[in-house]
Amino acid sequence: MKTNLKLLSAGALVLAALEHVHAQYAPPPPPAPFPGFLNESMRAKDPYANQWDLGGDIRGRYEIKEHEAIAGQSGSADFRAHGANVDNQYLLTRIRFHAGYTEKWWSAYAEGQSSLAGGDHRAAYANVPAIAGTSKKVGYGPESDTIDLHQAYFTVGNHKEFPLSLKFGRQELSYGDERLIGAFGWNNIGRSFDSAKLRWQNAWFGADFFSAMPVVPRDGQFDLSNEHDVLSGVYATSTKIPNNTLDVYFLARNADRQAINNFSDPQFPQPTARDIYTVGGRVKSKPGTLGNWDYTVEGAYQFGNMATNATSVRLKQDAYMFTAQAGYTFADAWATPRLGAEFDYSSGDSNPNDGTHGTFDNLFPTNHKFYGSMDLISLQNIEDAGISLTLKPTPRMSVAFMGNLLWLANTHDYFYNVTGAPRTTGGYGINSGNDSFLGSELTAIAGYAITRYAQVEVGYGHFFTGDYVRQSLASTGGDHDADWIYVQTSLKF
Repeated sequence: MKTNLKLLSAGALVLAALEHVHAQYAPPPPPAPFPGFLNESMRAKDPYANQWDLGGDIRGRYEIKEHEAIAGQSGSADFRAHGANVDNQYLLTRIRFHAGYTEKWWSAYAEGQSSLAGGDHRAAYANVPAIAGTSKKVGYGPESDTIDLHQAYFTVGNHKEFPLSLKFGRQELSYGDERLIGAFGWNNIGRSFDSAKLRWQNAWFGADFFSAMPVVPRDGQFDLSNEHDVLSGVYATSTKIPNNTLDVYFLARNADRQAINNFSDPQFPQPTARDIYTVGGRVKSKPGTLGNWDYTVEGAYQFGNMATNATSVRLKQDAYMFTAQAGYTFADAWATPRLGAEFDYSSGDSNPNDGTHGTFDNLFPTNHKFYGSMDLISLQNIEDAGISLTLKPTPRMSVAFMGNLLWLANTHDYFYNVTGAPRTTGGYGINSGNDSFLGSELTAIAGYAITRYAQVEVGYGHFFTGDYVRQSLASTGGDHDADWIYVQTSLKF
């Protein structure tokens, strides 16, 4: 297998003619609209059946990871060369079935989900470092949740008739590019909230006012929300700015001391105590208004307080992030290539003993879209620079070559993983004397719409370790580049 991965690595380097490539991959659209087999059948027989929405989807993904940390296994750490298990292969399967009904002034929607995992060596909840009141859960890995309720909500309102609506119940939340709040669709379980959302919409802007508690997956038990971890805020969007869409938001995350051990066996760690407030905005060019050019700029500042572990005192929060993307599409060239560039920055903590916490809280993101598709990085204490090349060789096919150059924003802070947890084992920690360069990642992804209801997708990534990783792992046997391969199929019914 290692030989095959090396051959694939060489192939990816040849394909990625640009040395560092990065962008968000977008699957190809289906060749024709597909409402689902049940919906098609019902609506063909009865035009009033349009009020109903019955259907679902099945997704299967096989992943191979080499020299990446396996949560819960002793000594396992990203990019470790020797002395611990760092190779993992597993199959993830997700089945969703939904039922919805819409009237003029109200609607209802429910979605069940079965998330299965096979061969995954990761612990469902590693509990490292140990949290009082919780215990390690080996299970079938952090992405297994045999059967549960993903969404179930009720909506009251009709924006064609009245500007105000209310949506309450278990639901996904997704805002902007999902850098701070997203549905996390790449994950085999995904993310939902028990939430109430009031929306005001008129010709000038739309604004959501919401309060939500994140649902905590627990395999073999009915998923409940963590009532000690509350996300609330307002997110407003206006399209009246010439050539641009403008988002402004204020978000509050309030977690008390009980949040971290509210469940004894969650699939992933719960938050430390914090009252963090995020104020920010995003400007994005409207499609076609700038010719072949496009861009997105977003920035946010955080204040408040947080505790860095279960028992520590709260520190003053003073952190920020900034991201910028720009691209040019060669509309008249074969495959309509888009060449893009991106820079992402999130602050780190410069001094753990000064009473101030400078690490940005990534909140509830879909990080798989950004900072490298291998899911090694979160928007915390990071600098990311890259370019991307995306192609559409046929209407049914999308190809993307992506990559990153990555540094720590501050070496007096940790190197955080994709979940937002600091790396603290295997030589990692606060290594202020190390060089800040983490390494570079190259990724190639291709997707094809086989039919209007079926798609296939393949991807490969290679992470080249940098000086920070080499210096951190020197005392534990050295470092090694990481590889990742996946094959995914999806079927809508």
